[in-house]
Order: sequence, then structure tokens, then C-alpha cells
Amino acid sequence: MAVAASPVMNRVWQVMPVVGLAALAASWGRSINLVVVVLIAFLLAGSVLAAVHHAEVVAHRVGEPFGSLVLAVAVTVIEVALIVTLMLSGGDKAATLARDTVFAAVMITVNGILGLSLLLGSRRFGTVRFNAEGTGGALATVATLATVCLVLPTVTESAPGPEFTPTQLAFAAVASLALYLAFVVTQTVRHRDFFLPVSRKGVTLTEDDHADPPTEREAYTSLGFLLVSLVAVVGLAKIESPAIEDGVIAAGLPVSFVGVVIALLVLLPETLAAVNAARRDRLQTSLNLAMGSAMASIGLTIPTLAVASIWITTPLHLGLGPTQMVLLAITVVTAVLTVVQGRATRLQASVHLTLFAAFLFLAMSP
Repeated sequence: MAVAASPVMNRVWQVMPVVGLAALAASWGRSINLVVVVLIAFLLAGSVLAAVHHAEVVAHRVGEPFGSLVLAVAVTVIEVALIVTLMLSGGDKAATLARDTVFAAVMITVNGILGLSLLLGSRRFGTVRFNAEGTGGALATVATLATVCLVLPTVTESAPGPEFTPTQLAFAAVASLALYLAFVVTQTVRHRDFFLPVSRKGVTLTEDDHADPPTEREAYTSLGFLLVSLVAVVGLAKIESPAIEDGVIAAGLPVSFVGVVIALLVLLPETLAAVNAARRDRLQTSLNLAMGSAMASIGLTIPTLAVASIWITTPLHLGLGPTQMVLLAITVVTAVLTVVQGRATRLQASVHLTLFAAFLFLAMSP
């Protein structure tokens, strides 16, 4: 995973979530002005970065592909917390928030992170190589999860609108969780070698060339600060949620763009980790991060929201619209053609980045 941070930055990532908790305690239940809103936004972003940093430390300790799994789960916990928080305070206007956020996460990971990683890797090393077996299985899992959870609600007939019935939602939740767990077992136990980095000659590598893993004590310390960071993120998001929505509306963007903002926020550190791996000619790690985040975003978010819907009165509209389904379909087809060869160039990177740009443009101007 990431190279070890400097002692100063390690201290910053330890202090940031603690300061966030202090600010949370001081502002909880009180009206806040613009200055406090900006401060809370800064601490929220810092807590997100701190959470992923500590997840990276733990991930570095356990190694690949477990490390990518730890990062993906940590990011998804933050994403779910933000979605649930905004749904609790948003009422009916937040009915499509979960769909918009999860779909944005898929577009950002499969087109944005993958395309940027391919571009940086191919610019430096020419043709980049990765394990088609593992990445292909991950892509198939993402495509299946996206279809079951985001496409089927639009075409089912039992409930009006892009919404599952309670029974259908329960099935989608169980199926998503089961499929995600099946992939985790494949990635970490039965076929772990499919997800390890590949050398320039196409040989699977057993070790990375980055810094020495942290000690067991450092890993446990980071695990503790990871939990503190997640608590800070959940609480600060609750306070900041009205400002996020007001800012999107003030910018003249559709309310659905709130989901894109959430996805961009929580996936920014994941993007940085993937880019760093691509620069070290560890494109497989970048793909593990991208596909793992997309998979966890659906496979863990939908089951959590299915349980939360028991007490959340906000409708849960998961079905994609026609434009979104077209983008999803061409993304899956393009990703299959990219992955099946086990190697890629700048051309594939350009195609994925173009799709990502189209997604952002249409999200701002649907």
C-alpha cells in the first residue's frame, strides 16, 4: 500500500479526528454560522483523509489483496454514514440520494480511478499489465451488483416508480451481501494470486517494493484512530449535511448532484492511493482499489440501507434513469474490453476518462 508517511504527518492524522470529535461535541445541537460551517467542512475532509490514512497503515500491515479490502470497507463505512445522515434530515427530497451516490461511486471508480491509473501508468511504462483473471471476476461482480440493485428497480412492476417492494429490497440486500462475501473469499483465500501485482513480463509478484510494513503496535494504533475517525466523520456529516445541500442548490446544480459530491469526497483518498500504486507500476493494486470500492459501495451500502429503511421514513428510490442506464451499460462493455486482455495503453485510459467526463457533465446538466 502507500509508502509510510512522515512522523509529522502521522501526528497530523492522529490529531485531526480528535479535533473533529471536540468540534462535534462543541457544536452538536446548536445553530452554527458560516465560519463554523467552513471549519466543520475542513475537519470533515480532514477526518475522511485521516480515516483512509489509518486504513492504509492497517492495509500495509496485512498486505495485498487484504489491504485493498480494508481500504474499500473503510471508505464504504464513511459513504453509508453520509448517505444515512442526509436521508434522515432530507425527507422525501433525499429519496434518490442513495442511488445517486452509489451510481456516482461506480462511475468514479470504474471510469475515473481506473482511467487515471491507466493513463499515469501507461505514460510512464508504456503498456501496463495486470491480472485479467482477478480483475475480470471483480468487474463481473460489480456489473451484477449494479444490475440487481440499480437497474431492476426501474423495470420491476410490483411497486410504482424506481422502487423495490420490501420483499424485493430484502432479496437484493441478501443477494448483494452474499455476492460480495463470495468475492472476498475468492480474493483473500481461494485465488489470492489472481489479485497480486504483475511484473513487466507478466509474472505474478509475491512482494511489493515499497516501505517496510508497520509494526503490530503501529497497526493496532492506527486501527484505534480509524474507529475514532469514522465516528468523527459520521457526526460531522450530520452537522454539515444542510450546508452541502444548500451549496449544491446555490451553485445552480440539481439536487441529485449531492450524491456525486459525497462520492467524490469519500473516494478522493482512494483515488490518491490508486494513483500512487500506478506510478510504482503496481496497476493491479490500483484495479483492486477501484473495483473493490465499487463492489463494496453496492454490496455493503444496499444491505445497510435495507435494514435502515425499517426506521427511516424517506422513500428509497434505487432505480436508475435512462441516461444513467446508458452510461452504466457502455461503462461495463468498455471495462470488459479493457480488462479481458490483461494489458492496456493510453487509448483505454482515454476512453474511460471520456466516459467519466460525460458522467460529470450529465450529472451537472441532466
